[in-house]
Amino acid sequence: MRKKRTNDPDGMRRRVLDVAEGSFQARGYHASSLGDLMAAAGVTGGALHHHFPTKKALALAVIEERVAAAVQETWIDPVLAAPTARQGVRAVFEAVAAELEQQGYVRGCPLNNLAHELSLADDDFRSALARIFAGWRQAIADKIRADQLDGGEGGTDPDRFAALAVAAYSGAMSMAKTSQDAGVLRECLRGLEELSSGGPAARRRRRVLLR
Repeated sequence: MRKKRTNDPDGMRRRVLDVAEGSFQARGYHASSLGDLMAAAGVTGGALHHHFPTKKALALAVIEERVAAAVQETWIDPVLAAPTARQGVRAVFEAVAAELEQQGYVRGCPLNNLAHELSLADDDFRSALARIFAGWRQAIADKIRADQLDGGEGGTDPDRFAALAVAAYSGAMSMAKTSQDAGVLRECLRGLEELSSGGPAARRRRRVLLR
């Protein structure tokens, strides 16, 4: 008997996105050929181009659907669900460090990796990546503002704290990827907490700089 053919365009689209997301993360956008992606996903050129007319369209879908979702799941949701913004930021740093140590290798932050590769290559890529960074920072800043309404974080600038948290994490992931050592995340977390808390060490550094 002839095997019944199944038509699952949504499943095929998800499979292509899965393959492209993994390849862009491991090898980079420019090193991932459409031929390799089609072979890995087990789709024809016609099927691929039906969903993604160009390689750029595929990359934008990965950025807007997969990378944005990863930032939402890894960062935004945990921070918003935490008792305070600082506790949420600390929890994310520690959770990611523990996961990477268990994994045994560091591929880096998907958003960071693509931002380094694509931000200067194309304005559409840059805009899509910038929107994710902006949403990430906004979520942390909004959490700080909520903490302030509850009586905490009186001396904290929400937008500056958010920018510092995102920059510290992005830089830590770049260093962790280069050194293949997730411990740098914990080091950066300690530095972030010290600087953003305005503690004695931070005040001493400011006095030295003012001299």
